[in-house]
Amino acid sequence: MNDALLRTEQLSRSYGSLLAVDRVDLSVREGELRSIIGPNGAGKTTLFRLISGEVAPTAGRIWFRGREVTGLPQHVVSRLGIAKSYQITNVFPHLTVRENVRVAAQGHTRSFDFWSRADRLVAVLDRARALLSTVGLERKADLLAAHLSHGEKRHLELAITLAADPVLLLLDEPTGGMSPEETDATMLLIRGLAAGRTIVLVEHKMKLVMKISDRITVLHQGQVIAEGTPEEIRANVRVQQTYLGAWR
Repeated sequence: MNDALLRTEQLSRSYGSLLAVDRVDLSVREGELRSIIGPNGAGKTTLFRLISGEVAPTAGRIWFRGREVTGLPQHVVSRLGIAKSYQITNVFPHLTVRENVRVAAQGHTRSFDFWSRADRLVAVLDRARALLSTVGLERKADLLAAHLSHGEKRHLELAITLAADPVLLLLDEPTGGMSPEETDATMLLIRGLAAGRTIVLVEHKMKLVMKISDRITVLHQGQVIAEGTPEEIRANVRVQQTYLGAWR
């Protein structure tokens, strides 16, 4: 599809004899919330690493906003508007919640104010405050990040990721290790974020995937075996066999 925000064509990545991603064709429209699902080892995380520029493909091509980005390094891909969160929480535990986000926001500002203290840059502090409000952490701004719950740390990481103001947000297992209550809160947060940007997420919790997704892509052994709406995926016999009714 030429009108896709993100498109891959025959995208592949091998590690020696292991073909982790095998000729994947993916097309994601602007404003879509797409979930990538599949068993462990299906190639989901490798696919994310290819899209974000962490690794280069062995074969195939990637387009973003009509521009080919195949093989571009991660920092270039990030500047073009693609941001990725990670399975492992990546925050500075000994900085406050506000400082974590302020550092990220300052890293993406275009202001070159060499003379003011970093904590006095009003625009950066305003940006950090707005991001914390977005993820529901404004009341915990002065806490050390180490004192947050696991779910709150994941939300803080989301705020840090959003500091880049990405067009496309890649979320790798955003609810991993969360309690049911934290999972529900994160689902609502992701849905809210999707109102203003395109989101592609990898997630194992099938009930969440079925509730939150506009479309779902199913990977198995590095290949796409199905794609469609949650209803279409739920009814797909091959997907049912692969997941053994995991979402029922």
